[in-house]
Amino acid sequence: MTTVQLAASAGGLIGLGLALLAFRLVPARPDLGTALDALDPRHSLTPPSDVPAPPTRAPDRLGQWCSRHLPLPLAGPPTRDLALLRIPPHRFVGEQLLYAVAGLFFPLMLTVIVTLIGVSPPWLIPAGAALVTAAAASYLPDYNVRSDAAAAREEFTRALSAYVDLVALERLAGAGPRQAMEAAAAIGDAWPFRRLAEELARSRWSGVPPWDALARLAGELNLDPLADLADIMRLSGEEGAAVYQTLRARSAAIRSALVAQDLARANRAGERLTLPGAVLALTFAVLLTAPALIRLVLGPG
Repeated sequence: MTTVQLAASAGGLIGLGLALLAFRLVPARPDLGTALDALDPRHSLTPPSDVPAPPTRAPDRLGQWCSRHLPLPLAGPPTRDLALLRIPPHRFVGEQLLYAVAGLFFPLMLTVIVTLIGVSPPWLIPAGAALVTAAAASYLPDYNVRSDAAAAREEFTRALSAYVDLVALERLAGAGPRQAMEAAAAIGDAWPFRRLAEELARSRWSGVPPWDALARLAGELNLDPLADLADIMRLSGEEGAAVYQTLRARSAAIRSALVAQDLARANRAGERLTLPGAVLALTFAVLLTAPALIRLVLGPG
């Protein structure tokens, strides 16, 4: 092979590599139906975790199978709490079933161990214990979701108090209602600000007023302060009302409510600490007075 042929082959390979690299870097053309469905106002509150995806975890696979083949449970999953935490309902159902199976087999394993030792309890005891522990364990995911959602709502409310102040300052600076809401949401980097910015962006592209989008989000996630903000901004957008003082008053009310919750939580914690302190004091009193009482009862010597 001559030098010219080697140079031509090398140039061809380099050109092929550059062409493949350029093909890889060119963004793919999105599907028109998927893009239009994402802009539909009826789907604006659908979290990304609800989009069907290949299940990779055992709770996801189990939950999807149960959702397709088994009847719905008597008590449905906490939809609002799951939407706030962005947990798919099928994952919640799968975790419930896994916890129930673990609770079902735990007493049976204990029964096997006790039987190997030499004690044979009646079969009704392990069977009843298995049913009780399975029912109790199946409610653990529900308790976890509700407690996490309560903490997330409190965090969202704390961020919302700052967001309302930012919206008020943007309105005072002369920004329009939508511009004020979007600019205030773009300032923070916490997850409540990102959630608000995401919802406002969807409302812009779908042509829905931002206060309507926030009102639907408040109803979906059970956030009353967010619904109040949507009502205030609706007055500003539809009737042109001056809402600076109203927004500042609403932000102060949110902070006052949060302070009251913190005080109530501190009082409950203080009450829980009272009983151990009283028991400890009573124990010291008994230790100090016991020798004298014994001498009085038994007499000298």
